[in-house]
Amino acid sequence: MRGAQRVGVFACGKAAAPMVGGLPEKLRRNALVVLPRGYPAEGLSAARLLFSSHPEPDTSSVEAARQALDYFSSFGSGDAILCLVSGGASSLLAMPRRGVTLKAKRRAARRLMRSGASILEINRLRKSLSAVKGGRLGRSTRARLATLVLSDVAGDDPALVGSGPTIRGRRGDLVLVVGTNRMGLEAAARQAREFGLAPRLARKRLSGEACSEGMRLARAASRLEPGRILLAGGETTVTIRGAAGRGGRSLELALGAAAALGGSDGILLLAAGSDGVDGTSLAAGAFANGTTLARARKLGLDPAGSLARHDTEQFFRALGDLLVTGPTGTNVCDWVFALTSP
Repeated sequence: MRGAQRVGVFACGKAAAPMVGGLPEKLRRNALVVLPRGYPAEGLSAARLLFSSHPEPDTSSVEAARQALDYFSSFGSGDAILCLVSGGASSLLAMPRRGVTLKAKRRAARRLMRSGASILEINRLRKSLSAVKGGRLGRSTRARLATLVLSDVAGDDPALVGSGPTIRGRRGDLVLVVGTNRMGLEAAARQAREFGLAPRLARKRLSGEACSEGMRLARAASRLEPGRILLAGGETTVTIRGAAGRGGRSLELALGAAAALGGSDGILLLAAGSDGVDGTSLAAGAFANGTTLARARKLGLDPAGSLARHDTEQFFRALGDLLVTGPTGTNVCDWVFALTSP
């Protein structure tokens, strides 16, 4: 940003508020910040705030994209814009390309989401249908750009986070990934050691169907020595057929783990989204152990039916095993922690 006549700040995503909050007030006064509707925005009174829709875009997302294009185009070749991008930006900033309606764009993305597609596949579709994604927002200005990215995608390719609205490629952006799922796991491992636990970081990244991953991780945890904790991260998928209740991939992973842990003793597993919101639920995730299914049966709950209906929030709420944090102000995929008793 050195030597720029004017410096702007553009932030979009679930982590936009804390990313902007770390900047000097002088820069915050020139900032345009796009947040999910209902997210807190403490300390950003000097910034220009826009709230739009997540996980699916609506007309507020289109308006946010329009204002972002106006903002970028107001800067000239002697200026610079600091761009702060995090997961969720794909839905928050949505303007269909010419010839595509918002309704058609939403329908195509929803169909792909329900099929069990990964976030990488979904974001590729979004980019192909968008007037701002895939670097198109970045190419709307002559200003120099520097983009800092908080990654929520496998492989941490910054061009795929939020569908890469400011990554304009050959035009010489500075692009830096400042936070990843792996960094979070390594920090959790350090914390575990301070608690006197022996952490083991899973080699395989979370992927595939959530319920199956839960069963796999539960079996892996059952092979750990006492006093160890298994740490895994990534992002699973959920294939939805028919109507769905309230739930998410972390809740389905926890229920899959509960099935594999049934009757076992001394293992506690937590599956949670780092953003604090798991799918359509109001929870970040849920706890599971060897007693989960037995306790559920006593309450007349149907684990298989809850999975089939993708209605897992109600199941874990009845057990008192939900983890509810509210929006955390970050987004680096999901985490699973499986602890064995000393």
